Amino acid sequence: MKLETLPLSQKAPSPASGRWKKPAIALIVLALAGGGWTVLQSNKAPAPSTAPEKTAEKKGPDTFELAATDVAAIDARALSVSLPLSGSLAPIAQATIKAKVSGEVRETTVREGMAVSAGQVLARLDQADWQARAAQQQAAVDEAQARLAMANRNHANSAALLKQNFISQTQFDTTANAVELARAAVKAAQAQLDLARIALNDSVIRAPISGIVSKRHVQAGEKVSPDMPVFTIVNLSELTLEAQVPASDIPRVKVGQEVAFKVDGFQQREFSGKVARINPAAEAGSRAMLVYISVANQDGALLGGMFAKGGIVTARSQVMPLVPLSAVREEQGKQVVYAIDHGNVVARPVTLGLRNEDQGYAEVTAGLAAGAQVIIAKLEGVKPGAKVKAPAVTPSPQPSSDTQPAAALAQRG
Repeated sequence: MKLETLPLSQKAPSPASGRWKKPAIALIVLALAGGGWTVLQSNKAPAPSTAPEKTAEKKGPDTFELAATDVAAIDARALSVSLPLSGSLAPIAQATIKAKVSGEVRETTVREGMAVSAGQVLARLDQADWQARAAQQQAAVDEAQARLAMANRNHANSAALLKQNFISQTQFDTTANAVELARAAVKAAQAQLDLARIALNDSVIRAPISGIVSKRHVQAGEKVSPDMPVFTIVNLSELTLEAQVPASDIPRVKVGQEVAFKVDGFQQREFSGKVARINPAAEAGSRAMLVYISVANQDGALLGGMFAKGGIVTARSQVMPLVPLSAVREEQGKQVVYAIDHGNVVARPVTLGLRNEDQGYAEVTAGLAAGAQVIIAKLEGVKPGAKVKAPAVTPSPQPSSDTQPAAALAQRG
């Protein structure tokens, strides 16, 4: 039996081997692609450096932004110190007109509130009685003058008879004495006539001063008697402010010092006067001294009895720079202010003179000039050397009562 060997046939691929070959090829391709990209990026990147990376641009020091209420401008003006006072206004010239003679009031020509001038007729009394008395006294004068004329003729005749020795010297002296008695009688009668005419003139009541009628005490038809009030007139062109000042403050008060005050009803207007007199005796009970202040009242705005409140200017400085007291600080036993110089805070020592605690200002005699800007608020962090940004401010003639330091600052880098 012949055995023949058959040639080996190529083995067909199995389905399992074909499934894993494809993913493997894909992985190889991806690995090659990734390696090539890495090589390309490494060629582009700069060489690594061991120096630390640069940080952001370095910031400068903080700048504090100030509010308008934190800063004040230094003004140059006079500073005054006042002593508070209060009191009532009273007219200097005031007259209560009284009747000088008795009689019935026939008419009154003025009433309360009317302006009158000196010599103006205010009222008239019944003149019939006084006219009759004047006529009676005139007759008495005429009689006395007639008797004087008779006595003069008798004396002349006696003189002629004496020269001829027809009468004695005694008879002549008697006629001369009769002349003297007649002359005295004429003078007495004339005096009584003058009194009657004065009484007649007094029956017409006139204003003794110019002013305003404040009270009419009688009406037409009423009967008045001597020394009975008829009218009251006040002159308001000049008033007196009577104010009580404690005895401890009297050494500060001098005659001629200026006074500024206000009254109710004129809140926006300030009146002025000058110290005219100082009472040398203290008031019982209060132990205060009365100070009399002369007040001009040309426009008649002020009235008697008004209550005034103000102050006596006891000291006044020259025109000097004034600094708010809120800007003054105590550092190392010295008084300094924080001034703003080209955006920087600078501590400047100052020498202060006159102070006014009520206004909150002090006179600067050295260390600060007018126009400088100072910080008036106590702000944390704002120290000498700090940079600030301040708004433009103008000097204020009077301190503002509602200005308060800012509570916080806004910072910017």
